[in-house]
Amino acid sequence: MTVPPGRRERKKAATRQKIADTALRMFLERGYDAVGIRDVAAEADVAVTTVFSHFASKEALVFEQDEDFEQRLTRAVTGRAPHEPLIPALRHEIHAMVRHCTADGAAPIWHMIDRSPALREYEESMRLRHAESLAAAIAGDPGLSQTTTACRTIARFVIDAFALTREADDPDAAMDEIFPMIEAAWEAACPAPRP
Repeated sequence: MTVPPGRRERKKAATRQKIADTALRMFLERGYDAVGIRDVAAEADVAVTTVFSHFASKEALVFEQDEDFEQRLTRAVTGRAPHEPLIPALRHEIHAMVRHCTADGAAPIWHMIDRSPALREYEESMRLRHAESLAAAIAGDPGLSQTTTACRTIARFVIDAFALTREADDPDAAMDEIFPMIEAAWEAACPAPRP
């Protein structure tokens, strides 16, 4: 049974969301570079220290779902049914994430990210971190006995698949093209035992 969060946790989560929503609105209205942390704090009616207690940097305000993204990827590995193949489980999760990121309201956010060197750099470091977490989840699965290199390679492929699919004109076609290659790479790394 899951215990519902207490009042303090709910208030903290609401404050975090308010800061993130305020920052994103301001970034989209005025431009990312034109808005500072102090501006966000003032608009959200919180102290600058409160902003930094929830977000490590200005860039993190844009990627406020970062932790959820990483957890969803690792759960796609650790939460799959016994004997459920790895790559289809990852494909399913990446597809859901891409649908979220390509929804109607998301386009202005991604345009802002694409135009900002600081945000692009932050996104790249975030993707590398996600790939390492995903690789650790794959390596930690007792049913998937692969080398660290194989696990890290597949994890990078999956993270890159997210980026390539999100940027594609036809995300579904991109998924259909990319994931068979990832599946083939995984199968090459996991040769079937000889009889």
